[in-house]
Amino acid sequence: MALFLVVMAQDVTTLTGVDYLEGKSPCCSDTGALNEGDKEYDDILELNQFDGLPYSSRFYKLLKERKELPVWKAKCEFMDTLAKEQFVVVSGSAKTGRSSQIPQWCAEFCLSVQFQHGMVVCTQIHAQQAVDLALRVADEMDVNIGHEVGYSIPLESCCTTDTVLRYCTDDMLLREMMSDPLLAHYGVVVVDQAHQRTVATDVLLGLLKDIVLQRPELRVVLLTAFPPSPKHLAHFTGSAARLIHLETPGAGEVVYSSTGDGYFCSALRLVLEIHRSREKGDVVVFLVTTQEIDLAHNILSHERKSLPIDLGELLPIAVHPGQPGSLPVLGEEETSQTRRVFLSSSPNEDFFWPVSSISFVIDAGLEKRYVYNPRIRTNSVIIQRISTGQTESRRQLAGPAGKCFRLYPTDRQLPTQIRPHIVESDITSTVLFLKRMEIAGLGHCEFIDRPDPAGLMQALEELDYLAALDNDGNLSEMGIIMSEFSLEPQMAKTVLASCEFDCVSEVVIIAAMLSAPSCFMVPSVELKPEATQCYMKFQHPEGDHFTLINIYKAFKQCQQDPYCNIEKWCQDFYLDHNALLMADGIRSELTDTLKRIELPISVPAFGSRSNAVNIKRALLAGFFMQVARDVDGSGNYFIITHKHIAQIHPLSGYGAKSPKLGLPEWVLFHEHSFSEDNCLRTVTHITPQEFIQMAPQYFFYNLPSSESKDILQNILNHGASQYQEEKPPATQKESHEDQTSDRCVIQ
Repeated sequence: MALFLVVMAQDVTTLTGVDYLEGKSPCCSDTGALNEGDKEYDDILELNQFDGLPYSSRFYKLLKERKELPVWKAKCEFMDTLAKEQFVVVSGSAKTGRSSQIPQWCAEFCLSVQFQHGMVVCTQIHAQQAVDLALRVADEMDVNIGHEVGYSIPLESCCTTDTVLRYCTDDMLLREMMSDPLLAHYGVVVVDQAHQRTVATDVLLGLLKDIVLQRPELRVVLLTAFPPSPKHLAHFTGSAARLIHLETPGAGEVVYSSTGDGYFCSALRLVLEIHRSREKGDVVVFLVTTQEIDLAHNILSHERKSLPIDLGELLPIAVHPGQPGSLPVLGEEETSQTRRVFLSSSPNEDFFWPVSSISFVIDAGLEKRYVYNPRIRTNSVIIQRISTGQTESRRQLAGPAGKCFRLYPTDRQLPTQIRPHIVESDITSTVLFLKRMEIAGLGHCEFIDRPDPAGLMQALEELDYLAALDNDGNLSEMGIIMSEFSLEPQMAKTVLASCEFDCVSEVVIIAAMLSAPSCFMVPSVELKPEATQCYMKFQHPEGDHFTLINIYKAFKQCQQDPYCNIEKWCQDFYLDHNALLMADGIRSELTDTLKRIELPISVPAFGSRSNAVNIKRALLAGFFMQVARDVDGSGNYFIITHKHIAQIHPLSGYGAKSPKLGLPEWVLFHEHSFSEDNCLRTVTHITPQEFIQMAPQYFFYNLPSSESKDILQNILNHGASQYQEEKPPATQKESHEDQTSDRCVIQ
């Protein structure tokens, strides 16, 4: 009998598919209830169309809630448009239910044609949002997470080959396109949060324009919080694309507040006033920087202790979506006596869509942006006004009965659109990826907004220096292998060089530690000296890159010790447990990639002199463009590529807070935080001879004239005898190769 019902359900699905192919839409019938009063179909209608099992009572409860969402009114229009058009844009705030309902309807559309064109994938900007949405949607569809509905995020995959709806980050989908350039596995691609205009999202849309021409059956659905610009709409079709605008729930009252002593103090004062007013509801505060969020959290945590008990508990929660383990489970409600205060920053408005208890929004009206300067090869930090669309998205969070406090005057002029990240970011990794896609057959990526020409030229120049391009500007064999790693090109080149210099195990740890968020926690001011003393216990005389290896090895040793409480160990040493776990996952992923492409993995030899020299050689193979020299012996380092003076970060092994190591004359650095503190971070001592040996000739001769270059030129002219004394023992053949080679042998 059960088998008969499943077959009958499949017959109904097939008929529905015919309707779609003929341009008809059965969408106006509610899921699971085609003819609720017809006794003949009662048994059939209780079966889940995705797994053939009877619906649970929870499904009907959630279905009732779903029908109350604003997006539900547009279901028929959306399904009709999806059947006829390749490209659909749906605009509406997160509270409309667009991110959870639209992908489900796309899955119904693919089911109606028996998945002959593929499944559904829905992209998100942040990994946590992909997980949260997948869990919510699996619950609503009454299926098991990881089967019919799943997710794929960096270092974690919860899906199978039979998954019909998959949530993933946009960069994960781009990585997938390297092996499936036409996305043949998918019938519908849903690009959520397209209004954020991230680099990955813009690249994805640029490639999809080419893909839809080659796959007429593919459907692309764009989800935005507010209506896109005409140029954005016309991207796929050359004319105004089909736009479905969702009815937005009523927004709350807007109150413009004076900020005589600055938005930060005004925001905290408003939080306390709201709490004392006894009005019910949680609060979201949009500040500007991470430091402001952490400071506000500390202040409110201190102030809550002095508040009267009868007001209820005030619970500040810092929300940093880019950091692991920082997001609470937003869908879980606290008790009625607890008022949560979410402290966040732009562009995280969509993170709060599951929180129905928010009644107050405090909006500073500003955001922090990183703008890449190709001339000095580093980011500048700017504070700018948010767009009108962002202000409205924040207002919507308060709900129809809430209040939105805007901490700026009513006559402030705001930009209408968010500035695309593609025009102000370092796009070296993006160019490497696009060069790889040319090999896969997608030779053209038509951006909505083209990258900055200076940034594009700098990216091509850097890839050329790294030997990732051949003489014709196409991807070289080295570049193809580099693109296999989900790393920045310089770090990918370093990992490949480590295969040549027999230090893979150590360099992979360095790459993982620098790819994950910083493992160093930012303690409060009164604890900084204590934290510095803890960090000094891990310091390595060769430099900060080696210190990271010490930290990772100590972490793994404690992790494997049954008597060691790893979380307490991290807390005692002021280390971030979640960041170290992520680094461990990245290291495993990099090792798997090396095995997959059959590159050699050397035996660990950390601690030997020869291993230390080889690690530096591998680092210089990728980061020869990030070398500086102490010009006066007092810590003023001259960056040789663009003649800028910077200092070493205080928490470095060579920093002012760590007198254990003396100041080296020449250093290689991983990052130059130009706008924040003008410091070189993650610094390791090198010799000029090592730099000369590893830097390509054409890079060296293109360096701008300076005293540092004259020193290097003089060493080059007179041979590298000093370097030969420092090198580890080698065969006669290897020594001859080292003397005659001006750049890394793997290039």
